[in-house]
Amino acid sequence: MKIQGKVCVVTGGASGLGAATAQHLVAQGAKVILVDMNQELGQQLQQQLGENADFVAVDVTDENQVQQLFNHIEQKYGQLNGLVNCAGIAPSAKVLGRDGLHDLAMFQKVLNINVTGSFNMIRFAAQLMAKYDLAADEEERGVIVNTASVAAFDGQIGQSAYSASKGAIVGMTLPLARELAREAIRVMTIAPGIMETPMLKAFPQHVQDALGQMVPFPPRLAKPEEFAQLVGHIFENGYLNGEVIRLDGAIRMQPK
Repeated sequence: MKIQGKVCVVTGGASGLGAATAQHLVAQGAKVILVDMNQELGQQLQQQLGENADFVAVDVTDENQVQQLFNHIEQKYGQLNGLVNCAGIAPSAKVLGRDGLHDLAMFQKVLNINVTGSFNMIRFAAQLMAKYDLAADEEERGVIVNTASVAAFDGQIGQSAYSASKGAIVGMTLPLARELAREAIRVMTIAPGIMETPMLKAFPQHVQDALGQMVPFPPRLAKPEEFAQLVGHIFENGYLNGEVIRLDGAIRMQPK
């Protein structure tokens, strides 16, 4: 799918992986709707990106808010061609911790945001994508890219909730791709390793360096721009479908 002139939604779009993805897509000529709960950062990025960016504050787990979002997109743009789900949380807690049992509400919150929120966006996005009239030189209506994590495959101690949520994203990839094929919509998932996100950049430099040295090659943290570049390639390579791509420098996480 050619990115130029297409309409895309990026959740978690105000910072980190989502912001880098939004910047990359706008630079390639797309119109991007930034979806995030952080209004201050979202509006700042919208102003930075200019007229081809639109910020909407949305709770991805709220059915009514998400439905209103896609109604707004259909009315304003008349189409949707891309969805990149980057919104998520990653708390850490042991099942049997020093302060007692793993909080059940926390486990449910992680799954609600990371899994239910992603699925909520996917279903409404697919509905709008399916309405797109293909031009004579086009073979696909849209592309959906979800964000998992290497924790889906080699989760560490304390990541039970997070790993479960990202494993669910991995598990949805193929059945979604199979179902939406009839609508000419592709579905892919990226599983990042240790990313240079705002949270990690807040750590002392020696901690960041130590984390980077865990990666076989290159021995550093992955940059959000590298995630964004992979999203762009997935959009433009029409034969990538129903697969999970690890973006991790060959790291395999240790138990802790």
